Amino acid sequence: MFTMMRNAAISFPMLGDWSINPPASFELFGHTFYWYGAIIAFGFILAVTYCSYAAPRFGLTSDNLYDLVLWVLPIGIIGARLYYVFFEWKDYSGNLLDIFKIWEGGLAIYGGIIAGIITAAIWCRSKKMPIGASLDLACFGLIIGQIVGRWGNFMNREAFGVQTDVFCRMGLTSPGQDTIYVHPTFLYESLWNLAGFILLSLWIKKGRRKYDGQAFILYVLWYGIGRTLVEGLRTDSLYITGTGIRISQFVAALSALTAAVLLLVNSRKKHPEMFVNRARESAAAPADADTGADEEE
Repeated sequence: MFTMMRNAAISFPMLGDWSINPPASFELFGHTFYWYGAIIAFGFILAVTYCSYAAPRFGLTSDNLYDLVLWVLPIGIIGARLYYVFFEWKDYSGNLLDIFKIWEGGLAIYGGIIAGIITAAIWCRSKKMPIGASLDLACFGLIIGQIVGRWGNFMNREAFGVQTDVFCRMGLTSPGQDTIYVHPTFLYESLWNLAGFILLSLWIKKGRRKYDGQAFILYVLWYGIGRTLVEGLRTDSLYITGTGIRISQFVAALSALTAAVLLLVNSRKKHPEMFVNRARESAAAPADADTGADEEE
């Protein structure tokens, strides 16, 4: 079964009779850069830029964000890599140095999310910052990173699906071989996350968020549903040892179910005032006090 076709030409029959064969790397200022890493870096920059702009909506500042990112980013990448290596240990046990070659692919999003959440929780506790509001902001960074990052899989010709004849199929043609047509699962997931980003943004803009952490739970629900569906089409899934159960599909379904239950339970609970409202009240209090003092004079 094909899982990566690094040198294959790529085509999309629905877009016409043409193909492209982009290189895995490019030269810049005398140095070699891999498209996979460059695209992930671009997604990270875009995510941080957007979150910096959106931070005040959650009562946070860009300084809070940058401080958090300095911890979450490296630990999240390490978590994503370790998660992947753990379930593919047979491919790395013979050459441990390959563990560090992340530009060749092999970052598991759930490992990154788990490591990131743990890091964010510890950071928020040490800084006395609200974990719920921080996660609500972070979910926008996560989903932007997933929208963009999947195109790194496109450049590596990996993370595609089983062979198919659907109208949106992707063609892969290796030198001297016939073209195979597969589900472009990287594209499915990227578009699913784009739709999720738009819906979450509109939901926030309309003032539907009722408590800290709600946006993050909705993100987990949305992403979990999409990943459960898409993972079933992929050819490179990691499996629970000795079973036919796909790890990411199982985790995605469990995450979506847990998020749905949390949303239902939380809809019946009374929640503390959101951090953004408390922050606004705290900021307005000194101004009100100064006004009162001026009137007394």
